[in-house]
Amino acid sequence: MSESPVTAALDRPGPPTAAAASTAPGSPSAGAGAGRRRLSGGARVGVAGALVAVAVVCFLFLFVQGSFEFAIERRLTMLGTMAVAAFAQAVSTVVFQTLTHNRILTPSIMGFDSVYTLMQTLLAFVFGGSVLAATDGLPKLVTQTVLMVGFTTVLFRWLFSGRRGSLQVLLLVGVVLGLAFGSLSVFLQRLLSPAEYDVLSARLFGRLSSAEATHLPLAGAVCVIAGIILWRRRHLLDALLLGRDTATGLGIDHKRELTLMLLLISVLISLSTALAGPMTFFGFVAAMLAYQMAGTHRHTIVLPMAFLIGLLTLVGGQFIMEHVFYASGMLTVVIEFLGGAVFLVHLLRKGTL
Repeated sequence: MSESPVTAALDRPGPPTAAAASTAPGSPSAGAGAGRRRLSGGARVGVAGALVAVAVVCFLFLFVQGSFEFAIERRLTMLGTMAVAAFAQAVSTVVFQTLTHNRILTPSIMGFDSVYTLMQTLLAFVFGGSVLAATDGLPKLVTQTVLMVGFTTVLFRWLFSGRRGSLQVLLLVGVVLGLAFGSLSVFLQRLLSPAEYDVLSARLFGRLSSAEATHLPLAGAVCVIAGIILWRRRHLLDALLLGRDTATGLGIDHKRELTLMLLLISVLISLSTALAGPMTFFGFVAAMLAYQMAGTHRHTIVLPMAFLIGLLTLVGGQFIMEHVFYASGMLTVVIEFLGGAVFLVHLLRKGTL
């Protein structure tokens, strides 16, 4: 069966909004593009899955010292946390970039990190650092996630309810509110005692090793439900990637799908942030590598590739940090530093947002 012009456009290495006629079956560019692709998308996903499997086996069973039962329980908890963080951050970033038609923007631009930081800072400022440490548990995780999702839901409803509501306005308001919340958090942090600030600062960085096993069933269930919804709409995401007019012309309710996707992104990012802490650039790096490794813009390939690359980065990075550099708690700091550097290089090479 011949490939449709829309599918061919999504398989092009350049922007998917390019003219689909140049990639129609029988055209010279289509033949050249097929010749350049050595592996199919499914084969590339299989290779990434095999690498993840090797990394998981090495992380779980190598260099076990002391009690094997204790070590495997701890490592399984960390692996579950990394799986949730990788899925939430990487997949959400891919979907967000699809909605915004921009490979630079990430969900953190909506102010999720700032909302989380402000909630933690307010808790330490009002009740003290001891209460902040004592309230860690599943109720706190659920409360933080609900509050962050509630914030974004109110924001979406307010901005999309008017006739002038648009995604661009939503992004602008998100940036402004994120800066405002960040400034308020910094001001309140300066009023804390050194001991309270130390307790607070430990929760303002990604912490894959301190997540509780009791949190993972709920987090995993949310990721599975979100994954099923996104997978069933993967072809709708392909259409949304081609632009609003094209999606509307194909009979898609653009505003409804946009709102649903933004709510799913809010749930995933809020849950990941409440579980493992803020990770600003991790999703960007995973999404960027996923598009490069997938060789296509189709979400059937890009979504699982982003999750696998994100999980490989966390599992492989944690294994290296623990057993090579003996700095197991520094993984998220290193990822954020390198991710920020990659972000700046990518932005300077592109030359525009």
